[in-house]
Amino acid sequence: MKEIVAVDVGGTNARFARATMDGDGVPRLGRVRKYKVAEHVSLASTWEAFAKDEAKEGAGDLPRAACIAFATAIGRDVIKLTNSNWVIRPNRLAAELGLDHLRLINDFEAVAHAVAKLPAENLELLYGDDRPFPRHGAVTIMGPGTGLGVAMIAYDDGVPHVIATEGGHLDFAPLDALETRLLDYLRQKFVRVSVERIVSGPGLNNIYQGLAVQNHEKIELLSDADLWAAALDGSIPLARAALDRLCLSYGSVAGDLALAHGPCAVVLAGGLTQRMRGHLLASGFHARFKAKGRFESLMASIPIRLAVHDEIGLFGAAAAFREMRT
Repeated sequence: MKEIVAVDVGGTNARFARATMDGDGVPRLGRVRKYKVAEHVSLASTWEAFAKDEAKEGAGDLPRAACIAFATAIGRDVIKLTNSNWVIRPNRLAAELGLDHLRLINDFEAVAHAVAKLPAENLELLYGDDRPFPRHGAVTIMGPGTGLGVAMIAYDDGVPHVIATEGGHLDFAPLDALETRLLDYLRQKFVRVSVERIVSGPGLNNIYQGLAVQNHEKIELLSDADLWAAALDGSIPLARAALDRLCLSYGSVAGDLALAHGPCAVVLAGGLTQRMRGHLLASGFHARFKAKGRFESLMASIPIRLAVHDEIGLFGAAAAFREMRT
């Protein structure tokens, strides 16, 4: 298959691009087009918008093959996206989009496929020993966005096998008195408090408002985007304190998942982690990651890398389609 359409559907944006693969299955993306999920009634209408935008620039008809990554679990007769109102019926989707070949995958499954194909220079070492991925063993892939994405690459004699997970929906476990109070606050808002209520884009606002309640502090309610900007530039002290707390929980969850998957390596991915890289390195992330009792020395040695790629979901969706065809 010479050309496909790669699609990365998150809770906020849907990204589209044509993609081709070289002989090693490494994708090359064409122009990336981004559409707001909230501004379109369905995937089919967004696909139509992409086709029209491509046609306007003389790109011709779309390829009749695609790989689409969704921010939810895949494999059901009806797929409801975790953080949007779109409903997907996989058995009908290829016909609706006019496709001969279609693969549907989880969004962080796509990210894991991308990590398996990224060159070493795109996998920056943040912590731990500078060693390659294992020939035998697992690599944890994770990162906050609209939710908390988690996947795993299981290497068997150097061959990567990508496994989708819903690790972002594990129960949040407080590790100090402040987090216990934060959990009590969030239980009033949500039936169940998963780790992505804390470690995610919207999670920053949950922490920010929870800290304000604990401190009896009056605050201005901000959008997630504005709050992240204030937290990263330090213009609102309580927002910066919330980001500090998010980094602590991010480290705790990353360590828990590394232990659960088999402690070989961890890759942090996604645009939000790239934005917060400097703050993450100055935070208590790694101290929390290592704080696993009898396993502390082992945890300290685990390589933690940052996947650097502007469109890692699209890159990974294209790579995943190649894996299906080979």
